[in-house]
Amino acid sequence: MSDITDTSQQPDHPVGPATAFADAWEQTPSLEALRSLVRAGSRVRPAVARRSGLTETELVTLERLVEGPVGFAELARLLEVSTAAATGIGDRLEGHGHAVRRAHASDRRRVELHITDSGREEVLGHLMPMFRALAELDAGFSPEEREVVARYLDGARAALARAAEGTEGDVSADGRG
Repeated sequence: MSDITDTSQQPDHPVGPATAFADAWEQTPSLEALRSLVRAGSRVRPAVARRSGLTETELVTLERLVEGPVGFAELARLLEVSTAAATGIGDRLEGHGHAVRRAHASDRRRVELHITDSGREEVLGHLMPMFRALAELDAGFSPEEREVVARYLDGARAALARAAEGTEGDVSADGRG
């Protein structure tokens, strides 16, 4: 009898509960499409930043400013940088002509960063082809189909948020846990 063990049936990695789940998980076309979407989405911001001559952090700041003005302390929290670093980002965006500082409307001691018309055009201009394609895609769905797609994407967003936050727990079919 030989002491040689047949390794053809042994996995290439230790099998714990996470590995067992992943190995048994059926990758449906919707899951494969979602994974592909996430990969493609992760390439958009670096590409737009590169084309616009901005850093990704500056682009994230402009994306936030499209929603409305932001104070430097809030910007620092959003970007996970110091207030001094957020101020430097604001300085660079002002240098590009994409943002301006203004006193807060109700608290004149506070200063907010506002997007300029050129800043808005910088962000939106690079994204217009994608926006047009998405609008055309969306128009091809019925309201009922859009509701299903929205429910799926909301659930996927919740799962991604949990992974980013490091929170535990199962995600239910509606993505709310």
